[in-house]
Amino acid sequence: MNGIILAAVVVGGTGLVIAALLGVASEKFKVPVDEIEVAVRECLPGNNCGGCGFAGCDALAKAIASGEANVDACPVGGASVAGQIAGIMGVEALDAEKQVAFVRCAGSCDKAKTKYIYSGNEDCVSAVSVPGGGPKACEYGCTGFGTCVRVCEFDAIHIVDGIAKVDPEKCVACGQCVSACPKALIELIPYTASKEGLKVHCRSRAFGKPVKAACSVGCIGCKMCTRVCETGAITVEDNIARIDYSKCTGCGACAEKCPSKIIFI
Repeated sequence: MNGIILAAVVVGGTGLVIAALLGVASEKFKVPVDEIEVAVRECLPGNNCGGCGFAGCDALAKAIASGEANVDACPVGGASVAGQIAGIMGVEALDAEKQVAFVRCAGSCDKAKTKYIYSGNEDCVSAVSVPGGGPKACEYGCTGFGTCVRVCEFDAIHIVDGIAKVDPEKCVACGQCVSACPKALIELIPYTASKEGLKVHCRSRAFGKPVKAACSVGCIGCKMCTRVCETGAITVEDNIARIDYSKCTGCGACAEKCPSKIIFI
């Protein structure tokens, strides 16, 4: 009987000592909680898409709380989340326009020519690894195998008539499709431009006749658009036209003059 009592005392005493040591250790090694970081994290949507440039919402919350990221850094949350975070941080939210993805290709099945029948993996990355960068005659055009579709968590991009199309109402500018496209065809543009602004639906860097040999609507790099733009909003670099939306007035002169009719809403 005495042995049982002694064992119970030893076990109980050992438990008390361990508990005391754990209590001291928890106080000594505890990580301070940043209440601002916690508050910011609660505002973020939790998609962990990486569109902000950080490794998930936790990392973004920490960056915002430390001043390493702007209060409007979350593309998914948009203006409403930016406003909440600005209130927490005690700063004024920037009135930035929503951005959406835009696919710079109009080479649909009836416009873009093909070089051969592709029978490999239904994936853009796999397709561009074969000779010529895929079955389309235009090596710069959308392959249409939907790698961008599969990485979009918001059902905002689909393959229509052989090319990727973005729904600006669903797009949150997370940038996943931008990173996934092996031909760098997708970019972020202002929401208003995506809905009603002029856009160059091509990214071919070829010049002149070879462009038309591959696609009936390709930009030939003729620079006619730049000559009629009074605000300097459109330039041609590497044989491809590009619009600066901060300068564009939407007058339509470039679209009217374009011989390929590749500039349109």
